[in-house]
Amino acid sequence: MDFIKHRKIFYWITGIISAACVAALLIWGLNFGIDFTGGSVIEISYGKETVERTEIVSALEQIDHRGASVRETKTSDGGQGVTYIIRTRELAGQDRQIFVSALERLGRGDMEIIRFNAIGPILGNESARKAAYSIVFVIIAIIIFITFAFRKVSKPISSWKYGVIAIVALIHDMLIPTGVFAALGQFTGAEVDTLFVTALLVILGFSVHDTIVVFDRVRENLAKNEENNIKRDFSEVVNDGIKQTMMRSINTSVTTLLALAALYFFGPEATKHFTLVLMIGIAAGTYSSIFLASPLLVTAEKLQNKINKSKVN
Repeated sequence: MDFIKHRKIFYWITGIISAACVAALLIWGLNFGIDFTGGSVIEISYGKETVERTEIVSALEQIDHRGASVRETKTSDGGQGVTYIIRTRELAGQDRQIFVSALERLGRGDMEIIRFNAIGPILGNESARKAAYSIVFVIIAIIIFITFAFRKVSKPISSWKYGVIAIVALIHDMLIPTGVFAALGQFTGAEVDTLFVTALLVILGFSVHDTIVVFDRVRENLAKNEENNIKRDFSEVVNDGIKQTMMRSINTSVTTLLALAALYFFGPEATKHFTLVLMIGIAAGTYSSIFLASPLLVTAEKLQNKINKSKVN
């Protein structure tokens, strides 16, 4: 298959999906958890009593805590009770007493508060800033690394353009899961917390690895052609690079997705959103390395040729 020949189709697909994700972010925004907004985290255990998650959610709704997040974290052997982590708005004074009383009634007095932590809005804002700084730092570091790694590649496009194109692909890979979570936050109440940011950083590393594998094969093919004095169109060189690395990229991603799927369906509730972000991001990263980043190399080369011709004329 000639991937480069059909690159405009891939650009349209990428554009439509990206536009939908941007629209979701603009219309609904992200449902930030208390890691960023501030609030309270309560971990409780009911011992031998059997209290379902739905019962807790219903009890909290009755005392005006509809936005609370309730996650089961551990199930004892033989159904001997469960442990829940509840995240809700900041609790103080009488509001805290009402909250605890509502939970105690479900366990008929046999409830233990394992921890009760408060996260202020200042700490939440600091977490948001640090999350943004970490992502920006990683992106800048990737550009510098790729520019350095491809410094000997100057034809037909400059080495820094490989770095810029890799970042375009990475922005795509982060935008897709972020847009999906904007929609999930609107319809299912899914929250964005520090685990979400951690997942994005993992996606950055995984995706850039996938992209560099293709870029490196293109670099090798260019070097071989120059060494053997073979003149080939750049689009053919890039298309060969995609074909030579595509199965490796797909196989690596599929095996990773299978492991993540097992964790998503059979793992604890607390890691489901983290796992889902990784699954979406890795799938998007595999797509972008083959159908977005590599074709953009050819687009950059053709644009550069047009600019050079216009300067001559």
